[in-house]
Amino acid sequence: MIKYQLKCLKCENIFDSWFSSSKEFEKLKKMKLISCMKCNSLKIEKSIMSPTILSLNSSKKYNSMKNQKVKSKIKEFQKYIKNNFDYVGENFTYEARSIFYGNKKSKKGIYGNATKKDIQELKEEGIETSAIPWMRDKEN
Repeated sequence: MIKYQLKCLKCENIFDSWFSSSKEFEKLKKMKLISCMKCNSLKIEKSIMSPTILSLNSSKKYNSMKNQKVKSKIKEFQKYIKNNFDYVGENFTYEARSIFYGNKKSKKGIYGNATKKDIQELKEEGIETSAIPWMRDKEN
């Protein structure tokens, strides 16, 4: 994707628009599909634009903010799980099978620890599971 600043030659309105490529811009202009939103003129040209360059420092700040948002969502999700599901720890695979095969009744769902191999085996048996990212309290 490429962003161009466009200028109407009739009313001098300046606006931005995204295109899949510079060739796409030229194709749409030739087909008369690009017009000024202010005066509907088809006399549109690309203006000179400078690229936006993030400094290393601002890039680190952006990534840090993004990571904080992700961590916040994970913590929120974890809180919901802790309040609405029973923790079974390392016995997750056993408990999931017990519930699935009817040996045990559970009013709530369960959560706990399982290896990738265990999860794959449960899946092959038709037992639905979901793996989610989990942060220990000291990582929060």
